[in-house]
Amino acid sequence: MINPSVHGWIDKFFAEQNQVEHSFPLNETDFYARTRATGFIFGHVVSFDASILIESKDRLPQELSKIGMLNTLYQMYRLIKQKNDAEDFIVQAVSFYNSMIPKGFNPLKKMLESSLPSSKLEKIIHDRVQTNEDMFSKNFSHVITNALLFIDVLAFKQHLEKGTVPEKYSNKIEDIVISIISLSLKAKTGISQHDDLLAKLFESSVRYNKFAATTSTSIEALDLSYLSNSLEKHYMIDLAGISLWSDDKVENEERYFLFKLGETINVSDDLILESINFINDFIVRYKKEIPYFNFSNPVKHFYDQTTESVVVLINRNKSRLLKEISQSKELMQLLAKSTHKDLDKEEKKKIKKQILDICKTIPSLTIFLLPGGSLLLPILIKFIPQMMPSAFNENIED
Repeated sequence: MINPSVHGWIDKFFAEQNQVEHSFPLNETDFYARTRATGFIFGHVVSFDASILIESKDRLPQELSKIGMLNTLYQMYRLIKQKNDAEDFIVQAVSFYNSMIPKGFNPLKKMLESSLPSSKLEKIIHDRVQTNEDMFSKNFSHVITNALLFIDVLAFKQHLEKGTVPEKYSNKIEDIVISIISLSLKAKTGISQHDDLLAKLFESSVRYNKFAATTSTSIEALDLSYLSNSLEKHYMIDLAGISLWSDDKVENEERYFLFKLGETINVSDDLILESINFINDFIVRYKKEIPYFNFSNPVKHFYDQTTESVVVLINRNKSRLLKEISQSKELMQLLAKSTHKDLDKEEKKKIKKQILDICKTIPSLTIFLLPGGSLLLPILIKFIPQMMPSAFNENIED
């Protein structure tokens, strides 16, 4: 299984995917439909437009975003070039991102001067999928994902077609996104319980502008003349649609907002209706998985989602973890005791210290050493006895 948390995953991705023919996107409409179906447009990846099935189960949100980012950029390359050339794609993608970095500030050049292009792209994608949240939230909070990564894909299209990206292109597209979303939230007929979190989702995703409520009072007051192609326009319609959605539907007044937006940017009513129906079907199908639609009990939701992430990390590192634990008789005894008796304060302290020492030796588990990671340690300790051999409790004496 491709593991985007391990170096070399991009080369492995192409080694697997390019074994089987995959149909080229026919045009921008086809490309957008295929991309939207993956959830990448909304910052919640549920699948991948790929020749060989890539499992989304048992992956961390950041890993899903990394694969989604790479694959969507590659499908854009395939749309524009109408060919499969992973090597050229990687070179083009690295060149594109280098051109996006402000002149005089290029840490990648010094850091990765001798690296292979695929290694450079791994580093770039790792940085791009991050949000503006702190390290703890980036790794474990499913509440926030990067919802505006598609702007990179739109800019990459410009790079592939013109050899360069128009000055401040990404800034301008992002600014329009912010204005439309802000205005659409104002246009809602009722306040939804997820509106604040949805606003935070976009606020944490902006790269080029400060997220702020628009001063415009209507769609007509916005300058949307910069939008020049169907991908940009479809993207704006869908982001407005998902921010307007609440209570299993989009109300009539909110539909009017979308139709007015469509009229302003010259998008047909049929496309607006198709967008409304797609968004409704997507949210109804995946609502339980999409964090900003599960805000009725944010503490419970955060705990449940965080527990899932910890379990994924435990399962991936099970053999190494068990090996390290088995080397400490005292730790084994304390863990065994914890399955049927309450430990005292000193015993709990010993388990915590020894588990943290083990985490230091396993790269994937160093997350528990970060600020806030200690809050997750009890979850790790809780699940360790469950993955021990069945004879664990019988063979270890108190």
